Amino acid sequence: MLYLPREDGQGLVEYALILVLISITVIVIMGLLGDEIGAVFNDVQSTLSAR
Repeated sequence: MLYLPREDGQGLVEYALILVLISITVIVIMGLLGDEIGAVFNDVQSTLSAR
């Protein structure tokens, strides 16, 4: 009989690794652009509250 390895958890691990890499990328981008993003939100808030 041919032995086939079980790969039930392999897909879950791959998805978890992809999510971790995406999370790290988002955290790095937010760290680099955090001040600029905050300024944009402050501009939007001041524009909306002036109306």
